[in-house]
Amino acid sequence: MVTLEVSAGGEVALLATVVGVQGLRMVPVLRANGTFHARVVAARLGSEGIVTQLRGNVDGPYPMGSIEVLVTEDDLEAARELLLADEVESSFDTAGADEVAPEPVPAYRGWLLVAASGLVALSALLSSLIR
Repeated sequence: MVTLEVSAGGEVALLATVVGVQGLRMVPVLRANGTFHARVVAARLGSEGIVTQLRGNVDGPYPMGSIEVLVTEDDLEAARELLLADEVESSFDTAGADEVAPEPVPAYRGWLLVAASGLVALSALLSSLIR
């Protein structure tokens, strides 16, 4: 059962009982590729008052794989609009656009260091044997 309480200041409080929440029909709004992404989406939707549920291997010993984020049937359209708006806003995010990406380190650089270290060790061994 869900009830509304209006305080003297005009604030509305939503009170839900377990029976009321259990009666909600949950539908998938997003399939995330990992637990972290699913929890971030659920937190974002929850911050707007949308009830969410995660389905999949969320808290198992190996929390990986796809996770479904579920919302109530009544909130499905609002959740889709919110996620779409967030995606559009993030595409215009210019933070770090002026920064130049560092050049990748060539793969041979690590092997060159190993080879140089080996030559130094070999020369030290040979010089100790010759004396």
